[in-house]
This record gives sequence, structure tokens and C-alpha cells, in this order.
Amino acid sequence: MLQAYFSDPELLRRLLTQERPPASPLVSVVMPTFDERETIRSITLAVLASSVRSLELVIVDDGSTDGTREILDREIAKLERVRVLHHAHNRGRGAAIRTGLAAARGELVIVQDADLEYDPGDYPRLLEPLLLDLADVVYGSRFLGGARRVENFWSSVANRVITTTSNVVTDLGLTDVEGGHKALRRALFDALKLEEERFGFAAELTAKLARQHARIYEVPVTYRGRGRQEGKKPGVMDALRTFYCIGKYGLARRG
Repeated sequence: MLQAYFSDPELLRRLLTQERPPASPLVSVVMPTFDERETIRSITLAVLASSVRSLELVIVDDGSTDGTREILDREIAKLERVRVLHHAHNRGRGAAIRTGLAAARGELVIVQDADLEYDPGDYPRLLEPLLLDLADVVYGSRFLGGARRVENFWSSVANRVITTTSNVVTDLGLTDVEGGHKALRRALFDALKLEEERFGFAAELTAKLARQHARIYEVPVTYRGRGRQEGKKPGVMDALRTFYCIGKYGLARRG
């Protein structure tokens, strides 16, 4: 990590003097889940096997109908450090994250998708700027040099156009607004009063963080993207909603 942050004098000073918090805070991993019966066991075990010492996993099943709910109740809810919550019907990724946040006990929160696209092995990298009190939120970026599966060309274009549009509105310099790996302080989540139910959540979060002048870091993360034939769910309407939310929260409510 020293090389990755060598250009940041304050972080370099803290690393060299070994300034660290006196104790490891509880980290709540919030996992929104919808129809992921093929991956839910593997991702749960990967989260619990991460190197973060003090961790709880809050899984929010967002109205799954493919058997995920039954696996969660029959097997996963019995594991230590795991809590399983349910939505009666599908409400969207943003709603599931908000439900998980309301139940989370940790001072720090990591958002983790249930589809194995993002690696829990990256948790220390996501948490380090928070633990060093250099950041309020850390975005995991698929485009900063971490290992990543090559994705469809047009999906890559859409991701970059969304990020560029968001940056123009928020005056931030992010490389990956829509990335599914984010870590931040629970108190900040509470203060933002998030509203979006579905895939406009990331755009809303980013716009409100910018207005709060939050300290934002990006770190490279591993990404194993899925294709639509493998169960990837976001589509054209989700992209359009994201653009709408960039305007709604970044322009219409700018103040």
C-alpha cells in the first residue's frame, strides 16, 4: 500500500510513524441479494474468511424467487456473525442497501454484492484510508489497475459515460461511480438521507457526498464481471435512471 499512496504526504507520514487506531472498529458488510442461489454460499464464506478481524455480515434478500431465500434461511442464517433480513417483494438494490444500513451495528460499512464480481480480499485496501482517518468514503474502482475480467465493449463505454457525466455535475474526479465496492463511515450514511430504491443509488450517493464535501478516496479492486448470460441484471432502463438521478440529485438539488 505504501507505493500506491506514495504521492500522498499525509498518508506516507502516518504509515512511516505507524499511527493506527487503538482498536479495530466493527465493520458491517451489507450485502444486497436478489436471485443469487448459485453464488450466495460462496460469497458468504468468502466474506467470513476475509482478514478483517471484527466483522459482521448483514444480508438483505430483496424478494428472491429462485431459491436464494430458502438457502439463506435454511443454511446461512445459522452461521456466526451473519444476520439475514428479507424484503417481502423486490424493491431494488438501493432499498436493500438502506435496509442493511439501518440494521448494521458497525462504525464502518462495506457494500458487497452477492454475485462474486467483487473480492472480499480487497477489504483491507478499502478500509485503510478510513482507519487512517484520511477519508470518509472509499470507492473501489475497476479502472485503476486492479485485476479485472474484460467486459463487453458497450458496457465499458456506458460505465465511463456515466462516471464522466457524474463528475461534470459533482466536480469530482472519480474513475468508477458505479462500482459495487464502497466503504464508508456509518454516521455519514445516516446523515445523507438516501432515497433511491434501485440502480440510481450510486449516483445519488455520489452527488450527496459531493455536497457534503466528504473526503473521498479511490482504490483499485479486483473485478470479475459477469455477462448477461451468467445472470447480470442491470440494463438500459437502469442506465437511464442513473442519468436521471445524476441530474436530480446533482443539479436540481444543488445548493
